[in-house]
Amino acid sequence: MEKKEFSGEVYYASEKIVDNAHGKNWEEICKSAEDSLEGFWAKEAEELHWFKKWDKVLDDSNKPFYKWFTGGQTNIAYNCLDRHTETYRRNKLALIWEGENGDFRSFSYFALRRDTCRFANVLKSLGVKKGDRVTIYMGRIPELMIAMLACARIGAIHSVVYGGFSVEALHERLEDSQSKVLIVSDGSFQRGKTVYLKQIADEALQRAATVESVLVVKRTGEPVNMEAGRDMWYHELMKLPIANNNCNVEVMDAEDPLFLLYTSGTTGKPKAILHTHGGYMVGVHSTLKYVFDIHEDDRYWCAADPGWITGHSYIVYGPLLNGATSFMYEGAPTHPFPHRWWQMIEKYGINILYTAPTAIRGFMKYGDNWPNRSDLSSLRLLGSVGEPINPEAWRWYHKIIGKEKCPIMDTWWQTETGMFIIAPTPGVPLKPGSGTKPFAGIKMDIFNEDGKSVGPNEEGYLVITTPWPAMLRTIYNDPDRYVSQYWSRFPGVYMTGDSARRDEDGYFWIIGRVDDVIKVSGYRLGTAEIESALVSHPAVAEAAAIGLPHEVKGNAIYAYVTLKTGIEKSEKLIEELRQHVGHEVGPIAKPEHIEFTDLLPKTRSGKIMRRVLKAKALGQDPGNLSTLEE
Repeated sequence: MEKKEFSGEVYYASEKIVDNAHGKNWEEICKSAEDSLEGFWAKEAEELHWFKKWDKVLDDSNKPFYKWFTGGQTNIAYNCLDRHTETYRRNKLALIWEGENGDFRSFSYFALRRDTCRFANVLKSLGVKKGDRVTIYMGRIPELMIAMLACARIGAIHSVVYGGFSVEALHERLEDSQSKVLIVSDGSFQRGKTVYLKQIADEALQRAATVESVLVVKRTGEPVNMEAGRDMWYHELMKLPIANNNCNVEVMDAEDPLFLLYTSGTTGKPKAILHTHGGYMVGVHSTLKYVFDIHEDDRYWCAADPGWITGHSYIVYGPLLNGATSFMYEGAPTHPFPHRWWQMIEKYGINILYTAPTAIRGFMKYGDNWPNRSDLSSLRLLGSVGEPINPEAWRWYHKIIGKEKCPIMDTWWQTETGMFIIAPTPGVPLKPGSGTKPFAGIKMDIFNEDGKSVGPNEEGYLVITTPWPAMLRTIYNDPDRYVSQYWSRFPGVYMTGDSARRDEDGYFWIIGRVDDVIKVSGYRLGTAEIESALVSHPAVAEAAAIGLPHEVKGNAIYAYVTLKTGIEKSEKLIEELRQHVGHEVGPIAKPEHIEFTDLLPKTRSGKIMRRVLKAKALGQDPGNLSTLEE
């Protein structure tokens, strides 16, 4: 590939990296997927274990409710663990874990399978069976991974709630999923402080009727309330005879549900995205293998949280499906000093680091000296996820962390897609700020308002025009919303909700959300969730939330609040409202700034015009106001 073929700033990987890559003939692989979509995915699926092979790769008879590998029987937990313990990988390290306070644990594939089986037997003894929902609410600790795998092993559907969410967010997810069991840690360590997760869970459980059992993992050792007959200690249960080292794996149909994961929508109610055993497994296995070029001796670190899709796909399932050794770290990136990550990369010999632009920008502000104190020569590949990476952060990451020798795998995908959708492989020429092109077998386009393809460098709606194996199957208990949310704007085409442009080389550049979702530090938060939390405070009549550019977080939440008659405006009240949002939704949702206003700009139909508020906050022209209510 001639370098002169590409416009703009382009970076190339070394020949050594390209020659050893799984996808070294990436153009040929993409061509074969284009020639036969089903043939490509069938070949990828054959690398995994099936109790019974599928009858059909793709069933599109009931669009947009696509099915993959129909008639096939498998189990993702079997593929993550048993498949490896029956080979030379039995004693290979599956997981290396470091706590924020310096605690250390590691698990071989044998040990991880053993503990997963024991916990699966505990769940079965509590009456958990195939199809039951189990909610998991913990910090980044190995038991979170074990709980997910144990659910998958016995066919229960897990719903992981991010440990940074708070009472109302947890309660909504328990209620919507009708969970039978909650698995929670007593707390977690973040920035040298304890986050009291069990306390938050107790408050949420007062409003959640379906939970019968609460299993508590001891992490902090601080005293917690244990309700007799409902709450049980994980470590005590794991010592009982019921916690046998072997647990028969549940044979699952490819289309049987694996997990629910809630994502912020434009309405107040988070929507439960449903993923299945078969297609999801094939998609995450294949994408991680090619994009991060996982080899037998790699040590791979995805620095996300298992409570988000990145953690599900590329901390838990993807690495284990590939037989990789993963690293997991519990705490804050800069605790107690800004070189914590770089020290750990040197200490554990990490080869691949996958993180968010927010983290990269956060490190940049501390300067180059902190990373330069550590030996980062073990790194071979870097990755970026969660939001578009600005070119300045890309260059710093490439130069200071990657020492100009590590290609950056900039990935675009969603909770709904389950797997990477736009991503390079190590040999693809890279442009700072672009995720390059769609993964093999995936076709994408950029549409204008009329559903027509736009020209090079024109902005429009980012859409996916072919089905893919790890796609969401539906919104749990709400198939109509699934169709209206993703498939109705342009019938037959998946609407991502992002705007983008495509350059003259066919590279995609993501611009941002087109709906009322704010990305803060790479996490999606619905404006409706933040506004509902504000309005639930007794002083607030109305609220509107917008996202404004922030040099570290990407976006920060800026809220406009109308107070009830007779309430005095004050700095104290602003802080009280910030804390209230933190309590209801989670600390990540706290507005950076709250401004009191007597009126909110609305259309005649009563819809808040957030673009007007955004223009006001940025000191810009608000544009056409003809639809504004007088």
